[in-house]
Amino acid sequence: MDLSALVPLAAAPHSPGNIVTVESFAGTKVNQIMIGSCTNSSYRDIRTVAQILKGRHVAPETEVGIACGSRQVVNMLAKDGSLAALIKAGCRILENACGFCIGAHMSPATNAVSLRTNNRNFEGRSGTKSAKVYLVSPETAAASALTGVVTACTKAPAVQPPAKFPIDDEMFLYRDTAGKGVPGTEIVRGPNIAQVPKGSQLPKDLICIAAIKVGDKITTDHIMPAGARLKYRSNVPEYSKFVFEPCDATFHDRCLKNVDDGLMNVIVAGESYGQGSSREHAALCPMFLGVKAVIAKSIERIHRANLINFGIVPFTFEDPEDYDKIMAGDMITMRGIRTAVEGSGKLTVHTPRCSFTIKTNLSPREKHLILSGGLLASL
Repeated sequence: MDLSALVPLAAAPHSPGNIVTVESFAGTKVNQIMIGSCTNSSYRDIRTVAQILKGRHVAPETEVGIACGSRQVVNMLAKDGSLAALIKAGCRILENACGFCIGAHMSPATNAVSLRTNNRNFEGRSGTKSAKVYLVSPETAAASALTGVVTACTKAPAVQPPAKFPIDDEMFLYRDTAGKGVPGTEIVRGPNIAQVPKGSQLPKDLICIAAIKVGDKITTDHIMPAGARLKYRSNVPEYSKFVFEPCDATFHDRCLKNVDDGLMNVIVAGESYGQGSSREHAALCPMFLGVKAVIAKSIERIHRANLINFGIVPFTFEDPEDYDKIMAGDMITMRGIRTAVEGSGKLTVHTPRCSFTIKTNLSPREKHLILSGGLLASL
């Protein structure tokens, strides 16, 4: 790789894979800049931004927020003067959390351009569907904060790591409670905090409905919207009303009707199902709606693990062309599904029009979780 040929890049709306050069949209007015979250929020990242902004002020019409990666990073920045420099430059210091990345706060204005250093920019994820969210480096974000328009950073200060990182674990209780918990501790739940539901054991046979058929590259934000819906995340029955809302707002009602009729639900998908953030609710809420299996051309690794944790079998088509044979609403019969999961993972399924083979490759632990109805049910 010729490093001298590299130029600053960005991910344009609405996918992390939509890569463009910063130069291609340089000069575009920027309404908001968000730096940090779980990504690009280390000491080196935020210290670099502070060095670029030190002694200067962000553009008057550009909102800038900083979310450090941890309490430890905040302490280090406070000690070396970087925190004061950021505050003096006009930046807002935000909580150490995913926060703005998932639309929990700091949603952009309608039709705004937001530069962000986090790792996801799916449509509507920021909390504002019409916003144009670009993913950039901390250096590009800092340079643009000063000018108020998209600006490539031509020269960034070199930030040396400290000889030793301080360890701050005073708020951890693991020394006394690891593996034991805190007996007698009361769990306080407000009116919008519901018990987390547990799954049911995988039956011998499964008669179900293809509750939805989706295409390729369905993200966890398609499955379980963030942004304005995120406030329901502690109340699964309420949050589940919005499963697949961007694709089909009737999914919730249809699934519950199927369950009332004694049928389980199956999700049919194309390539790369479940890409994006881990978002365990994208498996938890479908489980609550009676989803027992996903049949896809391929399933992303982290989402596959979440499906298993909540007792949903992650199947793939043995022949990807069989995807075209299923229609949404089809009755799907899975005779011997429990035996298949216990054994080879291969299963022949039947619909009113055809039969075909699906497969899943599970470790012994994953088989135990699926058969039990998920991790919580297995405890």
